[in-house]
Amino acid sequence: MVHPLDTLLGPQAPFVSSLLDQLTELGIDTSHPVDHLCYRAASREEYLRLRTALAQAGELLVEGMIGGRPIATFRYHQPVQLARHGVPCIELAAPKLGRSHQAGLEHIELVVPSLSALVAAHPQLAFRTENQFDGRNPDVSLPLVGGQVKFHLRPLEAVIAEEKATVAVTPVPADYWHQP
Repeated sequence: MVHPLDTLLGPQAPFVSSLLDQLTELGIDTSHPVDHLCYRAASREEYLRLRTALAQAGELLVEGMIGGRPIATFRYHQPVQLARHGVPCIELAAPKLGRSHQAGLEHIELVVPSLSALVAAHPQLAFRTENQFDGRNPDVSLPLVGGQVKFHLRPLEAVIAEEKATVAVTPVPADYWHQP
């Protein structure tokens, strides 16, 4: 199905479907919820422009510094619809200072009951486990053709609610957008 922001972000449902189809071909259960998708902006200007557009298409859940750059998460007023899933949220990632990034849809995230069981069931796959020990929401990721899939234990909205309640969100510095 076509989403109102597809002309701005690229075709979101086909992006998600392609990654889910690849998971199915690899024998990974795709009945788990697709929690959100992520778009990486190539420039600060693009990030600010897209943040404004996303604010009109959804509710800003949080914007904070993660990995040295701002990331904003929105809950869509109209989720991205697929035959098997609805995707309720989108992350918008700003580029890291001093690095060049290709703009576009980057990854999707699924909520699964066990990361260790997922990895153990598929020893032939090259899961990346760099954030596996993140206490708030550990993950493993799997690079695929055209994007990446990350697997988490908890929905992003629950993690955001906890971070806000415990004042764990690192705010974007007031002067961030004015830095060279």
